[in-house]
Amino acid sequence: MTLQQLRYIIEVANRGSMNEAAKRLFISQPSLSNAIKDLEEELRITIFERTNKGISLSKAGAEFLGYARQVIEQAELLENRYLGAKPAPQHFSVSTQHYAFAVNAFVQLVREHGQDEYELALRETKTHEIIQDVKSQRSEIGILYINDFNAKVIKRLLRDANLKFTSLFTAKAHIFVSVNNPLAKHPVVTIDQLDDYPYLHFEQGEYNSFHFSEEILSTLSHKKSIKVNDRATLF
Repeated sequence: MTLQQLRYIIEVANRGSMNEAAKRLFISQPSLSNAIKDLEEELRITIFERTNKGISLSKAGAEFLGYARQVIEQAELLENRYLGAKPAPQHFSVSTQHYAFAVNAFVQLVREHGQDEYELALRETKTHEIIQDVKSQRSEIGILYINDFNAKVIKRLLRDANLKFTSLFTAKAHIFVSVNNPLAKHPVVTIDQLDDYPYLHFEQGEYNSFHFSEEILSTLSHKKSIKVNDRATLF
């Protein structure tokens, strides 16, 4: 096992594609595939599962990736300390459900702590993928919504992944309507008054259950329901 092989694993996991990773690493795709295959045979584990749709981390691969990231980070610290190398750019990633406050917080973080060089990432993604991102150390922090209904399931998943949940704040329900909307004249709006309006919510893929929803009132039935994949489409 070499540091170069570990870097290969990290790059492929980041790109989700052998071809894209090879381009970034400036090597041929066959050379990259062979290096990873040699490492898998040496360790006797399958790091990447290969299908017609592409590649993805196996369960063992996700665990291995976490250790690989730690090793590479420590190696870079040694190089910077003793070889006088140029300091490595900042690396930091956040995976979050589709919340504007998370974007605003990320922008503020960059303004306050961004150095001359950095490689940061803000991933708006599905609930289950947020947990997997933090578990595999693809992201340092995950932001998701917990309520009385989904708390037991979500906290069990976090516990199984050896992750800790920290509450940021308690959110209250608000609606935003045009001044021309009939509801605008009411100081308070009831659920029944919203019944005739479409309910837009984010699609959660194969984990599309109430427990993985990121919207308030997701456990209620809605006669008009629209699923979307990103905030731009929602707007």
